[in-house]
Order: sequence, then structure tokens, then C-alpha cells
Amino acid sequence: MAAAELYAQYNRVWIPDPEEVWQSAEIVQDYRAGDKVLCLRLEDGTELGYPSEPGPLPPLRNPDILVGENDLTALSYLHEPAVLHNLRVRFSEARLIYTYSGIILVAMNPYKQLPIYGDAIIHAYSGQNMGDMDPHIFAVAEEAYKQMVRNNRNQSVIVSGESGAGKTVSARYAMRYFATVSRSGSTAQVEDRVLASNPITEAVGNAKTTRNDNSSRFGKYTEISFNERNQIVGANMRTYLLEKSRVVFQSENERNYHIFYQLCASAQQLEFRHLKLGPAEEFNYTSMGGNAVIEGVDDRADMVETQKTFTLLGFREDFQRDVFTVLAAILHLGNVQVIAAGTERSFIGEDDGHLKVFCELLGVECAQVAQWLCHRKIITSSETVVKPMTRPQAVNARDALAKKIYAHLFDFVVDRINGALGFAGRRHSFIGVLDIYGFETFDVNSFEQFCINYANEKLQQQFNLHVFTLEQEEHVKEGIPWTLVGFHDNRPVIDLIEARMGLLELLDEECLLPHGTDENWLQKLYNNFVNKNSLFEKPRMSDTSFIVRHFADEVQYECEGFLEKNRDTVYDTLVETMRASKVREGPLRVLAVYRGMEACDGFLQQRERPVTVQRGHQGGAVRGAADSCVTAAPRRVPPGMKPSSRHLRTSVGSKFRSSLALLMETLNTTTPHYVRCIKPNDQKLPFEFDSKRVVQQLRACGILETIRISAQSYPSRWTYIEFYSRYGVLMTRQELAAGDRKRVCMAVLCRLIQDSNQYQFGKTKIFFRAGQVAYLEKLRLDKLRQGCVVIQKCVRGWLQRRRFLRARHAALVIQRYFRGQQTVRKAVTAQALKEAWAAIVLQRYSRGYLVRSLYRLIRVATITIQAHTRGFLARRRYRKMLEEHKAVILQKYARAWLARRRFQSIRRLVLNVQLAYRVQRLQKKLEDQNRENHGLVEKLTSLASLRAGDTERVQRLEAELERAATQRRSAEDKDRRHRDAMEQKLATLQKHNSELEIQKEQIQMKLQEKTQELEEKMDKLTQQLLDDVQREERQRTVLEKSFELKEQDYEKQLQSLRDEVRSLKQEKAQLRQELEEERVAGDSLKGEVARLTQQAKTISEFEKEIELLQTQKIDVEKLVQSQKREMREKMSEVTRQLLESYDIEDVRSRLSEEDLGHLNEDGELWFAYEGLKKATRVLESHFQTQKDTYETEIEALNAKVVHLSREVHHLQKLFREESDVHDSVQRELARLTSENVMIPDFKQQISELEKQKQDLEIRLQEQTEKVKGKPEELWNLPRRKEEEEGMPRKALDAQSERGTKVEERLVGSIQGLQESGGRQEPSETAAEAPRLPLENRGLEEELDMKDRVIKKLQDQVTTLTKTIEKAQDAHTSSGAKDYLGMLQYRREDEAALIQNLILDLKPRGVVVNMMPGLPAHLLLMCVRYADAQNDAAMVLSLMNSAISAIKQVVKEHLEDFEMLSFWLSNTCHFLNCLKQYSGEEEFMKHNSPRQNANCLNNFDLSEYRQILSDVAIQIYHQFIVIMEKNIQPIIVPGMLEYESLQGLSGLKPTGFRKRSSSVDDTDTYTMSSVLQQLSYFYSTMCQSGLDTELVRQAVKQLFYLVGAVTLNSLFLRKDMCSCRKGMQIRCNISYLEEWLKDKNLQTSTAKDTLEPLSQVAWLLQVKKTTDSDAKEIAERCTSLSAVQVIKILTSYTPIDDFEKRVTPSFVRRVQALLSGREDPAQLMLDTKYLFPVTFPFSASPHALELLQVPSSLKLGFLHRL
Repeated sequence: MAAAELYAQYNRVWIPDPEEVWQSAEIVQDYRAGDKVLCLRLEDGTELGYPSEPGPLPPLRNPDILVGENDLTALSYLHEPAVLHNLRVRFSEARLIYTYSGIILVAMNPYKQLPIYGDAIIHAYSGQNMGDMDPHIFAVAEEAYKQMVRNNRNQSVIVSGESGAGKTVSARYAMRYFATVSRSGSTAQVEDRVLASNPITEAVGNAKTTRNDNSSRFGKYTEISFNERNQIVGANMRTYLLEKSRVVFQSENERNYHIFYQLCASAQQLEFRHLKLGPAEEFNYTSMGGNAVIEGVDDRADMVETQKTFTLLGFREDFQRDVFTVLAAILHLGNVQVIAAGTERSFIGEDDGHLKVFCELLGVECAQVAQWLCHRKIITSSETVVKPMTRPQAVNARDALAKKIYAHLFDFVVDRINGALGFAGRRHSFIGVLDIYGFETFDVNSFEQFCINYANEKLQQQFNLHVFTLEQEEHVKEGIPWTLVGFHDNRPVIDLIEARMGLLELLDEECLLPHGTDENWLQKLYNNFVNKNSLFEKPRMSDTSFIVRHFADEVQYECEGFLEKNRDTVYDTLVETMRASKVREGPLRVLAVYRGMEACDGFLQQRERPVTVQRGHQGGAVRGAADSCVTAAPRRVPPGMKPSSRHLRTSVGSKFRSSLALLMETLNTTTPHYVRCIKPNDQKLPFEFDSKRVVQQLRACGILETIRISAQSYPSRWTYIEFYSRYGVLMTRQELAAGDRKRVCMAVLCRLIQDSNQYQFGKTKIFFRAGQVAYLEKLRLDKLRQGCVVIQKCVRGWLQRRRFLRARHAALVIQRYFRGQQTVRKAVTAQALKEAWAAIVLQRYSRGYLVRSLYRLIRVATITIQAHTRGFLARRRYRKMLEEHKAVILQKYARAWLARRRFQSIRRLVLNVQLAYRVQRLQKKLEDQNRENHGLVEKLTSLASLRAGDTERVQRLEAELERAATQRRSAEDKDRRHRDAMEQKLATLQKHNSELEIQKEQIQMKLQEKTQELEEKMDKLTQQLLDDVQREERQRTVLEKSFELKEQDYEKQLQSLRDEVRSLKQEKAQLRQELEEERVAGDSLKGEVARLTQQAKTISEFEKEIELLQTQKIDVEKLVQSQKREMREKMSEVTRQLLESYDIEDVRSRLSEEDLGHLNEDGELWFAYEGLKKATRVLESHFQTQKDTYETEIEALNAKVVHLSREVHHLQKLFREESDVHDSVQRELARLTSENVMIPDFKQQISELEKQKQDLEIRLQEQTEKVKGKPEELWNLPRRKEEEEGMPRKALDAQSERGTKVEERLVGSIQGLQESGGRQEPSETAAEAPRLPLENRGLEEELDMKDRVIKKLQDQVTTLTKTIEKAQDAHTSSGAKDYLGMLQYRREDEAALIQNLILDLKPRGVVVNMMPGLPAHLLLMCVRYADAQNDAAMVLSLMNSAISAIKQVVKEHLEDFEMLSFWLSNTCHFLNCLKQYSGEEEFMKHNSPRQNANCLNNFDLSEYRQILSDVAIQIYHQFIVIMEKNIQPIIVPGMLEYESLQGLSGLKPTGFRKRSSSVDDTDTYTMSSVLQQLSYFYSTMCQSGLDTELVRQAVKQLFYLVGAVTLNSLFLRKDMCSCRKGMQIRCNISYLEEWLKDKNLQTSTAKDTLEPLSQVAWLLQVKKTTDSDAKEIAERCTSLSAVQVIKILTSYTPIDDFEKRVTPSFVRRVQALLSGREDPAQLMLDTKYLFPVTFPFSASPHALELLQVPSSLKLGFLHRL
């Protein structure tokens, strides 16, 4: 297919984007070759034209069905945007941090704790193939472990990535996985010590950086050693490139190594006070970053954890103290102040406290250290010169010493860890975990980044070789021609660095020169490589740097500091000072011992060891293959420096190159497994995806190169079966008709893809080029879409045709009626109307006559039928009333007796409980009353004091009240006097006014003449008088108002005083009332105390009465039991007499031919037939009762018959083979004879029963023939009645199954007769018979089966009789004996008894040939003999020996399921037998009288019963473990992987490359395998005689395991979370439910354990789009936690394009609905959970006196008594 054809309309492509790196776009129109522009539409709707020239077309986007794949190589289009998008979808949407990329595991740092690393996850991945589960670090670890086990080849796990990408955590989880799956269970706990090394190395080698709070500042390669049993025996660690510069310098927001801060946080503890430390902010070396605290980290707690791990590794406290002393000395050294003395000199003050502490801790001379920190010694040929140093030089010397001490301390700790993890033996294999930093490029790159990138070049080279080796092996295995694929070979870059005259060699050469500088070395590089090597360039804008083109990217290195870091030197004068230490056993001993010297040789002696290089503050540390950090000196020593040994020291670069070569050699001898850690963003935000940062790391770590190589080859690989299942829709009928699927696949591919270069046919797989699977998916989708269109066309056509036919039919109906109406209108005339009317009248009369005649006939028939029917119903109702009346009488007396008994028992119980409760209550009440009395006395005292105060207050208030009353009375008197005066004055004025008026009148009358003269005077007087009156009125009004105001104020004051007095009176009354109540309560308490004291004296009398009542209760219960037995015997006797009272001949006489003829003459044949039926039923019930009795007896003897037949056969065989067992055969024959005397009687009874049945059938047949001659109506009437009753004639034979109920009804009738004092007539009892046929419908088959059983029993009895007769003829039988159910043995035979009966017993022979629990019964018989002998020592010895033997045989057969099942059954039987024969009433309820007589008499074995119960629990747990171990490997293939529904393939359309597994799974398990295993377990348990309830519990445990393992695997397999897989799971669950039903276990709770799995299956199938769907999911999934529901939704993967993914918004809606749940946040189910087991008690039905000891057990020394 041409590439241009793929760029069709609606397909999508990726185009570059400056923000997101790549952006998706949809093709608007088809692209044709030659078009200059590709028309695209972006996701936001913007359309643009993408130029197709001169560059290539944009990369195509994979179909949505391929998005989110577990393996990047499974994508159809393999390129950078596809990889980036797949990682984004998995990380941001699905929250999956692991993804495969071929043989690489890509791990994204989530910056969040995830619940995917628990022990349950480890067990889920253990034993699984790498491609079967979701990507995980545990899957890589499991693959490495399995390949080591199967191939006996060493493995390596290479973990790399940037700082903060999660390398340390990934390596830690891998080591934890190895420690868990290989755990040996020994006491040494090697695995725990291996894991304990991580906290120590992280404390001394990890630090906080700007990128990571726990960044590893060194590289390490840990070899975990295994023995021949693949168990961890030890480990060894090699470290590389420790960042020494961090000890003396940290950038902003960074920290020094964790151990310093842990030490400072614990400085105030007693054990660290001698170090004289303080907070970290007080020391220069720990405060440079400005932030000494990490959020969420407790340094003090981490210090405790570090000390614990030191102790766990076996490091003594003195060693830890020395290590901490050296660390504290380094901190104090950093605080030593160097003071400048001019420009050329410097010195350290004599009073410098930190220097003194440093010298004190290390035991060195303070003056010497102060001198040589500020001076250096220059040795020439003629003299030695001491030269002072400037302050910067002295500070550098101080920092160099600190770095050197810490580096040696670090190496020493690692060496001691290796010693603690070492082992003396020889290791069989190992798995190495390499934690190495990835490719680095910063703004300023120096020597550290150069070494890191050099190491990554070497690792990339090794990776390329490994990838091509795997590809070549795959091609050769499949028989495909191998063609070398072109790839970017980084060998030239490696040669540029390490070859002769390469960068490293030139660097070493420059270091040897006395005056070598970085600039000279850089100039040599320019001269040798610029324009001569394309991988080396000179920057245009810089003369102090150079560029190297690595495989990942171009890196520009600054040459400054290269020589100094490569030399890594320390002044020898400081070394000599350290050697002069006076402390020989202190902290310097730590370093001296490590260097392999004597203490007197001093400190820091140089010798050849691998190198560790310090790092700059920009980056992390390289992890490689060197152990330590060693000083390196040039061959020519510069002034002031001299080598400390005679051998010339090697440079850091050379050492690192050597150690890297050693690492590559180690890796090349192992099988590598790669883990690439990716940092998704720089802000440490959880699940945030920064495309630019991710792409940068993908390019740097070689993942995209791997993708490119895969894309050039055949990335998609399908097996023929997978291809056939997926693309069967593209095959024609002729192709499908062919039988060979491989040929069909070849033919289809040749037809669909014309270019044969796009695929290759292997032996088992088809190899596809990139894009071909997408093309096939397009063809398949087009085919399915075309089929959908055809289906839609047909359905829509059918709907339209149906609609048209309906409309057509409606139109025809309308037309018919319309046309009929028209025709009627045309045909209606007067003559036609008359004729029609006449015809109607004739028809009316004729039809009326016919209807009346028919009505009369029907009425007569109906009345006749009603009369007979009503009579029959009335009689039946009468009989029913009689029965109910008698039943009511019986129920009345029975219920009254039961109520009285229940009342008496409850009354006794209540009295006991009340008495005990009242005693406790009174005692408690006494205590409470005493406490209350004390409180009341105190309260009375306080109340008395309060009362005195209140009395004084009341008196004061009364005095004030009296004063206020006096004032009020005085005010009222004053007011009254004033009012009287004003009234008197007013009266005086009024009287005076009247007198003046009289005088005026007199003057007017007498002196009319003087009126004019006196008018003016009178007017003046009048005006004056009026003014006075008005003045007086105003004064009066003012006085009245003021008086009213005063009166109101006085009233208010009085009212307030009254209220206060009233409240005081109320309070006083209340206080008096409380005092009275308290007085009454005190009196009552005193009386109660006296009464309780008196009652307490009578408690002893009550206890005696209780004991008397208990004895009376026991006597009454015994009396009731005896009465029950007597009543039961009486009832059985009355029942027998009643049954015998029915004479068959009497019934026959009542049903003679004369009676039938008489009935026939009177027309009452139906009544005669009914009476015949009743009589027949009475006879049948009588016969069936006898038949049931015989059958029960025969069934009870059936097991004995089979057992006896087997015993006879066995005896005959022994008689033929062995002549020395003649006596035992005779005893066996005698027993058989004595136990089978009744067999001929049984035969005779069976024959009589069958004869009676035949006679009854003959009588019924005769009666039927007699009735045949009667009219049809009378014959049909009883037949209809018979059909109504539902009792066909054949149902008469079905009474055998209901015999027990008949007997119970008869007993009830007899009791009713006894109560009424009368005797029931046969006719009344016979009325019971018609009810029986109604309850026996559908039992014909059971009757036939019973007949066959009877026939089979007859054959067995005949055979057994013949066998016994032959045996009697051959041997003379002895007389029958009466056995006691004991086995006599001697004390010296006890060992042989235990050996033969327990230790040497084989379950198969016992299960097949003997009854279940036989060993347990034989042991009990021996225990009974010892109990009868009253020999305590004998009983104890036998019980102890038996229990010890059971434990021993179980321990020796821990993996033998049948043996465990057998002894679990026998242990339970033995336990039940000990209970049954213990003599305790609760265990004797189901015993026979003979069994009760056989109970133990002398010893109580309850303690041994408890011991046996504990042993049974242990056996049961091991029993469950073995079953789980056998069935667990079958569960996932059978329940998940096997497709039980044909046509519903759950195969994903990815064509992904199957992971290369070390395990060749040749066995394919199906659902049938699971059911077969369950059936095997069930049949074995049943054959062993295990109790039914115990079987139910075991099945419930197995079903829980099936559900838990299936669910756990489903949670970790994203490819299994689909709708079709949900249907498969639901189908498999139905198979399990059917299995439960077949085994009659449907009532057990085993089905409930599958409820979570059922809900998951439903969740996979249900619709997941709307809010109602989310609500339904939240309501239905009650057995799943919120975490599990969200995991299933996020893992849901569509199989076809027609299915839709679950959107993140829908997942958030469901998560919001589930947020209110309080369920645990655990994802995985606990597969190790065990339900509590209970051992139910079931009495043994076997009689001990009938049991015999089989001779096959070789227990001839046992004798039956």
C-alpha cells in the first residue's frame, strides 16, 4: 500500500507545536501524490495547509483503539509523537506510571504515594509472565528472578534517569521484591539485612537538591547473591562518584547529606552530647543552602531509623559512636575560622572553639592542625621550605581535608555493610541492581557531567548490542531472514573519549605536567580534533569550552576545573598530622582499619582502589563500578605536594575508565533488564505532564532510538491464532472453509497487502512493518461499518414495509366500509325492507325457541351437577370442620403444655437473673447512696451557710421595706393634708364669691343709681378676683402633676420592692422545700441502707434457694424427658392398634358386587365409585405405611449389607491365600450369621408387599371394567372430579415417599380421640386418605426408583444369603456373642497400635474398603477399654501417643492433600466421638440407649478435646493451604484468560509484541480445569468422610480465593478490562454457581464470596456515560471499595472502535459519588485471608459393639470384649 493512500480524509496526523511539542490535526481532504499542501483541521477547528514539500509528510496518528497501550512497540505507527501521546494518556488520564518500550520499562515519577507496592501486589506478580500483567517494576524484577532460576544465568537490573525521576525508589522496590519472593523463612533474616542497607546508604549518600528531596549523590551497583535454592544469602555493594564537593558547598535551597542533619537534630540526646553539636543552622557545612528542613521529613526520627538499621546489620554501639564522631568532627572543621593576615598570610585563632573540638574528637594536636591548615611544605632537592598560604588557599585546604575524611568514611561504611551482608559459602548466582544517573546537560557542564555522559555512552552501546542480539534470536527462532538494521552507532563518541590520544588520555597527560593548566589541555583538544572529528566542535562564542556530540544530544563543557578534579589531591602535611593522632582506638581507627593499616601507620594512606569523583552542585552523581574515593597524584609532583606511596597514583579519569570497563564486563556476563525513570515536570506536581521535559528525557535515555530501531524492523507481531480470531471478518467463505488456519492467514494477507515486503511469515508468528496493523484495522473497520450499513438498511426497510402494510390495511378497511355503505344505500327499497323485517321476525321466534330449549336442558343438567357438587362440598367441609375441631383441641392442650413449660423455664431463669441483678443493683445503690450521703452532708453545710447569709439579707430587705413603707405613709399623709387644705381654700373662695354676688345684687337693687359710679370699681374687683382664682388654679394643677409624678415614682419603687420581696420569699420557700426534701431523702436513704443491710444478710439464704431451685429444675427436666419417652411409647402403641383395627377383609365385604349393583340401580354410581376410592386409599395408606417401614429398615441395613458383602469377599480371599487366618474367618461368619437372621423375613415381607400391591391393582382394574358399561355422563363426572383432585390412578403408587406424614396425621387423630374420650370410626379415619393424593403429584419417577431400589436390595440380599450359606458350609460358625464396644490391648502393644493405626495407615485403602472415621472409632474403643480399667496412666499415654502420632503423620505429609483430608476427617470424628461418649447431656441427645450406656465413666477428657480441636485447626489450615497452592495457578488462566463464550473474543486489536518470557507455558488451563480441580477436592473430602459443614467452609474458602485472585489479576491487567471480558467472567461465575448446585452446596455462603467479582463483571458491561449511569454504579457496587471502582473505570479498554472509553469527567463524577464511603483505600484483596473455622458436632450413628477390626490393619493383638 502506498504511503500517500494512508493520508485520506478523516485520518489524523501529528504536526509540530512550540508549546506541546506535537499537536493533533485531522485531514480535511484526501492527499494525492504531487499535492504541495496537506489540508488539515486542528482540534480547535482552525484549518491550515501543511506544506508537503520539501520535507516529509507529517507522521500519522494511531487509531484511538491503540492509545494507552502497555507497550510502546505495540503501536502501529512508531514515532516520537505517538510515544509521547501514549505516555501522556497513560500517565495523566489513566494514572498509570509504568509503560513498556520493548525491553525497557519506562517509569514516570508520580510525586505521590500510590497503593501499588504492597505485599499483595508482589504476590500477584510472582510467577506471572512479563507480558501478562500491567507494566510494573515488580514485573521486571520477576522476569529477572525467573530467568536466573530457569537459566542459571546472572541478571542485572539497570535503573537510570535524571535526579528526581525516582531511580532510588525503583531500585529499592526491585530489591524488596527479590527479598520477598525468595524469603527462606530462616532465623538469619538475610533479606531484611539486605533491605536495611538502603536507609544507611541513603543517609550518608543522599541529599536534598533543587530537583529532588532525596537525591542519590553517588552511584551504586548492588549484587544480591542467591544459593542453589534461589534464596538470598548475601549481597555486595560497589559505589561510584560520590559527590564530595557537597560536603563543603551547597547551592541555594539545597542541603548537605542527610546524616549531618539527623545528627544535629539528635544533638541534645544523652548519647550525642559529647559531640558538642547544635542546630544545623549553626554550622557552615549545613547552612549554605539556606533551608535546613525538608517538608514532611523528621530528621530525628530518621536518625532513630538509621541507628536501628546499623544495629540490624550487626554494627556495635562503639562503631556507631566512632562514625558519628567523625561526622561531628567534619562539621566542627567547617566552622574553623581562617583569619587573613595581610594579602599573603593567614592564621587560625588560638581560642577557636571548633578547632579544639575537632582536635579533641579526632585526638590530634591542635597547634599542628592550625599550622598546616594555613601553611604548606615545599620540598626541593636541597632544602624544605614552609610557605604560608593566603586565606582562600587555607579555606580550600580545610575543605579538601573535610571532603577527603568524608569520602573515606563513606567508603568505610560501605565496606562494613558489605562485610555484614557477606557469607562464607559459595554463591550460586546473583542479580545486580545498578542505580545510575542518566544523560546530563546543564547550562554549565564540567568534569562531573563529562564522566556521567561517558558512562551513559558505554551503557547505550551495551544496550544496542543487547537489543540487536534479542532481535536476531527472535528472527532465527521464527525462521525469518535477518537483515542488519541501521542505527546510530555511538562507538565513535566512545573512541573520542577513551581511545589512544583521546580526551581522557590528553587530560591525564596534562595533569602530569608541573605547570599544566585547563587552557593548555583545551588548546590540545582544539589542535587534535577541530575539523578532524565531526563529533568534536569548538564553540563560536567561547574559547574556554568544547562541544561533544553524544548519542542523545550535543553538550558544551567548560574546561575550568577539569585538571584539578582529575588530580583530586590533598596536602601531605595534613595527612602526617592525622597520622600523629593519639587516639588509637577511637574514630580514626574507623578509617585506619578500612585502609588495611596498623593504627600507628596513621590515616588516609593511599593504595590502589577504585575511584569516586566529587561532583559539582549542578547535578547528581554517577553510579558505577568503583568502591571508594581515592586520592590521585600526578606522576610529577608539583611543589608542596608529594605522593604518599612509592607507586605513582592514577588520575580520577583513568580510574573511572577502568571501573567502567569492569562494570561493562560484569553487565555483559549477565542478562540485563532496563528501567528508565522519567521526571514528568520540574515543579514536583502529582500527575502533571510537561511534554517538553519528557521529550528531552526520552531522547536522552535512548527510548526514542529504540522505537526508531523497532519501526525499521517488524514491530508488530501476531500469532496465527490471534490474527485468525481478529481478522476473520476479512476472510472469504472459500478461505474460511480451509482447515489449516496458518494457510488461511497467508492467503488473506497476500490478498489484502500486495507488497510482500510489508510482512513476513514465521513459524508461529506473522511479522508486520510499521503501519500495517493500522491498515488492517482500517479494512476491518470498513468491513464492519459496511456490515452495519447493510443491517441498518434491512432493518429500516423492514420497518418501512411494516408501516406501509399497516397503512395499506387501514386504507382497505376504510374502503370496505365506505363501499359497503354506498351499496346499502343503493339497495334499500320498501319491498326489501318488508322482506327483511319479516325474515328478522321469523328468525327471532325460531332462535328464541331453540335457545329456550337449550337453556332448559342446560339448566336441568346444571342443577343436577350443582346438587351433587354442593353435597360433596358440604360433606367435605363437614369433615374438615371435624378435623380442625379436633386439631384445635390437640393444639390447645399441646400449646398450653408448651406454654406452661416455657413459662416455668423462663420464670426460673428470670428469677435467677432478677436475684443476681437485684443483688448487684442493691450493692451498687449502696455505694451510690454512700457517695450521695457524703455529697448531701457537704451540700447541707453549704446550704446552712447560704441560709444564714440569705436570712441576714432578708432581714436587711425587710428593714428597708419598712423604711420605705414609713416614707410612703408620710408622703401619703402630706399629700392628703395638702389636698384637704386646697379643697378647704377652694370652698372658702366659692362661698366668698357667692356672698359677693348676693351683695352685688343687693347693691344693684338698692343702688341702681350708683351703678355707673360703682361699675368701674366692681369691674376692677371682679377682674382681680378672677386673676386670683386663675392663679390658684394654676398652682393647684402644678401641685397635682408633681404629686402624680411622685406618686408614680413611689409606686414603681414599691412595686420593685414588692417584686424583690416576693422573689426572696419564693427563694426562701424553695430553700425550705429543698431542705425538707433533703431531710426526707436522708431519712429514706437511712431506711434504704437499713433495708439493704437486712437484705444483704439474706443473700446467703437466697443462694441456698437458688441451688435448691437448680436441683429441682434438673429433676423436673428428667421427669419431663421420662414422660416424653412414655408418651412416645404410648402413641406408637395406639398407632399400631389403630392400624391393626383396619381389616382388609372387612373393607372388601363392604365393597361387594351387591352394593355396587344397588348403587347402580338407584343412580348413585358416582357415590359408589367415591366410596371405592376412599376404601382403596385407606388400604393403600395401610400398605404404604408397612412398605415405608420395610424400606426404612432395608435402607438402614443397606450399608451393613454392603459392608458385610465386602467383608465376606475379603475373608474369602484371605481364606484362599492364607491358611493361618481360619479362626478370624469363623468369627466373621458367626457375626454375619447373627446379624443377618432377619434377611429372609425381609424378603418375605417384600414379596407380600408386592403381592398386596398387585391385588390392589387387579381390584381397581375390575372395578373399572364394571363401570365401563354405564352412561357416558356418569362416567365422565367422576373422571372430571378425579382430574380436579389431581389424583390419577398411577399416583396411588406414589405414597411411599409420604409415609412419615401419614403416620404423623394418624397420631394426631389418635390424640384427638384420646382427648375427646371417644373412638374414631374407620370411616372418619378413612377421610384422612383423600388428602394424601393431593400431596403426591409428580412422584411417579420416585416410586419407580424405589421399586428399582427394592429390586436391587432383593438381589443384594439373595447374593449375600448365598455367600453366607457357602461360608457356613465351608466353616463351622461359632455361637453369637454380645460385645461391649471395647478393644482390649496391653500397654506394651500401644506403640504397635499407634504405628499400624496412624503412622503406617494408607488413606486410599481405608477410604475405599472401610467406613469413614474407622481409625477414630477404633481409638475410641481402646480409650473406652482404658477407661473401664480405671487406669489413668493408660488413658493419658494412649491419648498423648495418638495426638503426637497425628501431628507427626501430618507433618510428614504436609503436601499430601488426601492424607491431610483423611486425618482432618478422623481427627474431627475422634473429637466428636469423645464428645458423644463423654456423658455430657448436651452431646447425648442423639444417642441410642446402648450408646448412652457406652459413655466414659471414670475420666474427663475435656482437656484432650481442646487439644484435638487445636490440632484439627492446624490440619485444616494446612489443608486449605494445599488446596490454594494447587488451584491458584489455574484460576487466572481459567477465569480470565480462557474464552468460555465462543464468538466473543477478548483479544485486543493491538498486535503487540509478546514479551519474551523465561517460562514456557505449555499447559493451557480452562474453566473446566478449575471445575475439575474443585470436583477433585470435593470428592476427596467426601470420600474421607469429612463433615458436610466443614466441606462447606472449605468450599467457601476456595471460592473466596478464586474471586480474590481473579480480581487482583484484573486490577493489574488493563487489557482484560473490557465489556467482552466482563461477559466471559459472568459466564464463568455461572459455571461456578452451577457447580455449587450440582454438589448441593447452593445454600452455603460460598456464592457470596464471588459478589465482588460479579459486580466487577457487571461494571465492565454497564453503560458508562451519563449521570444516571454514575449513580447506578455507585449504588450497585457495594462490595467494591471506591479505589477498586475507580481502578476498573480508569483501566477500561475498548476492544473495538465501536466501544467508547470512559471519559475522565465520568470517572470524576463516580469518584464524587463514592467519596462519602468509609471503606479502606486498599486496592488488592487479601488472598491470604482465612475465614474462621468451626467444627460442628455430629453424633456417630455407628454402634461400637458392631464394629470389627479389619485384618488388613494388622491389629491382631486387639480383642473385642
